[in-house]
Amino acid sequence: MVVVTNQSGVARGYFPELLLHDVHDRMKRELAQASAHLDGVYYCPHQRSDACDCCKPNPGMLHRAVEDLGIDLKRSFVVGDRYGDMELAFNVGAKAIFVKTGYGLGDFTWHAQTWPRQPDLITEDLETAVDWILRDK
Repeated sequence: MVVVTNQSGVARGYFPELLLHDVHDRMKRELAQASAHLDGVYYCPHQRSDACDCCKPNPGMLHRAVEDLGIDLKRSFVVGDRYGDMELAFNVGAKAIFVKTGYGLGDFTWHAQTWPRQPDLITEDLETAVDWILRDK
C-alpha cells in the first residue's frame, strides 16, 4: 500500500517540506498502531504549472513506486477523493475507486455528471473501498 499525494503547498510556500515529512511520519505511526503498514509515501511538491511528471494525474509518482517496490499497476487500485485520482488510475491501467470523504462528496455532487469516464467503484468511505478491494483480489 502506497500513498501518492499532490502537495503544491510546498512550491507555493504555504508550508515547508519538512512539515510534510512530519505529517507522513505521524500518518505511518498512527497506521502502525492500527496494525496497518505503508510500503511507501510519494508526493509531488510542485505546482501544476511546473509541468512535472509527478503531479497527479500524471503517473510519475506511481512509476517511482513501480521501480522501488515492483508494483504491478494493472493489478492495482487507486483510491481517491478527486477525479484527478481517477484519471491517474485510468492513465496507468489500475482500477479507480472514488470515495466521497474529504473533497469527494463535493466533487461527486457538482461534477460527476460531466466526468468523461466513471470510476470502477464509487463509495461512501475508505473502509468500504478496502472491503471491495479485498473481495476483488
